[in-house]
Amino acid sequence: MQTFDELIALRKALHQNPELSNQEQATAARILEEFQAFSADEVITDLGGTGLAFVFNGAESGPTTLIRSELDALPIEETNSFAHRSQVKGVSHKCGHDGHMSIVTALGAELAKHRPKKGRVVLCFQPAEETGMGAIQVVNDARFAALIPDYAFALHNYPGLELGKVAVRAGTFNCASRGMIIHLKGKTSHAAHPENGVSPANAMCKIIQELNSLPAKIPQQVATGRNWVTVIHAKLGEIAFGTAPGDAVVMVTLRSESNEGMQTLVEEAERFSQAVAKSENLSISFEYDDVFQASVNSQQGCDLVVCACDNTQTPFVLLDEPMRWSEDFGQFTATAKEGAMFVLGAGQASPQLHNPDYDFPDGLIPIGRDLFVDIIRQLNGLDRGR
Repeated sequence: MQTFDELIALRKALHQNPELSNQEQATAARILEEFQAFSADEVITDLGGTGLAFVFNGAESGPTTLIRSELDALPIEETNSFAHRSQVKGVSHKCGHDGHMSIVTALGAELAKHRPKKGRVVLCFQPAEETGMGAIQVVNDARFAALIPDYAFALHNYPGLELGKVAVRAGTFNCASRGMIIHLKGKTSHAAHPENGVSPANAMCKIIQELNSLPAKIPQQVATGRNWVTVIHAKLGEIAFGTAPGDAVVMVTLRSESNEGMQTLVEEAERFSQAVAKSENLSISFEYDDVFQASVNSQQGCDLVVCACDNTQTPFVLLDEPMRWSEDFGQFTATAKEGAMFVLGAGQASPQLHNPDYDFPDGLIPIGRDLFVDIIRQLNGLDRGR
């Protein structure tokens, strides 16, 4: 898998056959098939579920450098009509993971020809990035202990930024986020005698108001950064005009520029919700879903990306603020000493990520490959070929 046309063909084949988080068996099998020609020194399958790791060893001792790609697609019906559109109803690659996989496969082809001189390079394809669970599953897999990296890197395509331009920064790169589900339980009653029940209606309204104003009440500090709260769903009782409600659910997305800020958001949201529930004689419980840690770039990791941009003559910009969207790559940089995620511009006219008409720009494949190759050259060196 070396020519640009072959890489595009792979990307389009992956696009046509998307799989949801933790269901990526066929996708992983296709990547494994591609890597058969690259003679990795070690191959690990079913890592953290459907994940894969391909290890390329150097002749000398040195650092372990991990490059991460994602396997999963999204539950979105594609609206594009091109020949490689998704063949799976209601599922499509609307985050560009098909392109990311092609980039890291291209990197595997390079490492097959030019092994690292020292240390080792691990190419990791993880499941379930979209749910925030995949990276956790991978790092918690007992076999990952033998792969723990000194450096970890990943990229993500980014609509709205000029095609092929890199954006990166040291510090928080992607925000921490989590879905918070608040359950309120009272007692139903006949709608003609609401006084005989315990309605959560007032409590639900108060909690929603408090949630909306929460970020303004938390002092913004440099150490914790900005915070956002977005109420995304609420449900009160049932559609039955003869029944006064006895339960309610409020669902909200909490987002913060730091893990510390997220902890404060959670504590404050739970504290006032419990107080409101108590004042209304309701029981209350909390659930959390789609939990993402902040993805934090080290200064050295950022510097290595910038150096790779210089060496490959790739334009770049240093961001003043983190990306608001979340990424589970932070699990890898948390285990590594150094590392960084960066974004690669998908073009200013590109549909946004998670839109039904989005498609990954194939022109990014060689750019992403060359950036990773240069980062590896800086850290591990590359031999002259076989």
